[in-house]
Amino acid sequence: MRLDTSDPKQSLVFWEPGSLPFSNLMINSQNFINVSKPKNSIEKYKAPALEKGLDILEFLADFSEGLSKVDIAKGLGRSLNEIFRMVSVLEKRGYILCDPETERFSLSLKLFSIANRYQPARMMVKKAHPMMMQLTQATDQSCHLGIFHNGKILIIAQMEAPFNHSYNVKLGAEVNVFSASSGMILLAYQTEETRNTMIDQCNDAKDIDRGQLALKLKNIRRMGFEEVESYMVKGVYNLSAPVLDPNGRAVAALTIPFLAKLNSTRTERRQAREHLVEIARELTNSIGGTEYLES
Repeated sequence: MRLDTSDPKQSLVFWEPGSLPFSNLMINSQNFINVSKPKNSIEKYKAPALEKGLDILEFLADFSEGLSKVDIAKGLGRSLNEIFRMVSVLEKRGYILCDPETERFSLSLKLFSIANRYQPARMMVKKAHPMMMQLTQATDQSCHLGIFHNGKILIIAQMEAPFNHSYNVKLGAEVNVFSASSGMILLAYQTEETRNTMIDQCNDAKDIDRGQLALKLKNIRRMGFEEVESYMVKGVYNLSAPVLDPNGRAVAALTIPFLAKLNSTRTERRQAREHLVEIARELTNSIGGTEYLES
């Protein structure tokens, strides 16, 4: 665990890479690669050979049984001569493998190995740091970042409020999915298959009506957030919004446990929620994420 002390009055606590079992997280490390690039860079610089190689890798990813050189060329709308050298180089560098019997090419595990050197959760938390600080300063409320991990919500970052009295969720806390707005957000923004897999891992899902849950999650997606009285604490409102990956799936939930002051109004809670949604969007953009599209 690490304490960031760049601001003496306010600090973000987060997990160091060695303290969190990243291999078990419900996170695909490739989801956190920032794929956004300035438009002028895309227009100004071109690398046809590199693009050809990437096209081959992306195309082979959909064919676990492998493809021949002819099939690859046809699938990419290129001639055999155009892809011949690139296939040879990719094979030599270990990115693709050739079955000597069928002469079909398939992806090796090299890309997977490279991706696993990357530490996605730490990268996301580092990007979230200034945004979470901005959020707490704008709302006078604490906030935290949660992910799905082994059937629970794991809090991987937490920022205390500058206000003396606030409600904080402890760093490293593991919360039942159906007792947290973070859980509802993370379930809402998934494919149906992934959502069912996640639910099956939850200890508190035994008595859940999946039909009613589907309607609730659909409403969350329609609104883009959840704003409800806390499932666990009286006097606290949960304000929660998704952080999305390049496929529009939730990899984290940013949440404010909103604690009303004696003289606070409903307008203040609405404003806090608007700030939250905006910051969650900014964090989504910073990791190359995109909006969720109903399948």
